[in-house]
Amino acid sequence: MTSPQDAHSDFCVLKGTIPPGVSVPLHSHADTEDFLVISGEVEALKEDNRKDYKWIGAKAGDYIHVPSNARHAWRNVSSIPTLVLIITTKKLGEFFQEVGRQESDSQTPVKPEDLSHFAKISARYGYWNASPEENALVGLRMSF
Repeated sequence: MTSPQDAHSDFCVLKGTIPPGVSVPLHSHADTEDFLVISGEVEALKEDNRKDYKWIGAKAGDYIHVPSNARHAWRNVSSIPTLVLIITTKKLGEFFQEVGRQESDSQTPVKPEDLSHFAKISARYGYWNASPEENALVGLRMSF
């Protein structure tokens, strides 16, 4: 919605879709993020100050703030897509441009080369991604 290349904006606003049954693995980055759920339902995993995790349900109209360097994850356990607005830094907007998939590709299963590409770009940006074991500890089955 707001391009990270826009010289007249200090931040980036993106529209994201989380398909039914899809999870975003546990990760962190220095960029803050704000999420506004437009439609559907999603669960957000947030880290509190004691390094404990808590899944929080969010539905249309709910707002979730993710502070800098907080470990977090997402999962859509509903049967319909969840649409969110993401307000973040231009740097994270550029990252999403590099790793994001077009909505028309959202039904295509993720392949090992997609995960490899994601891991490579994440490392280049200095973003942390949890291991499969760390994801399993918070209830997510993921592999890189």
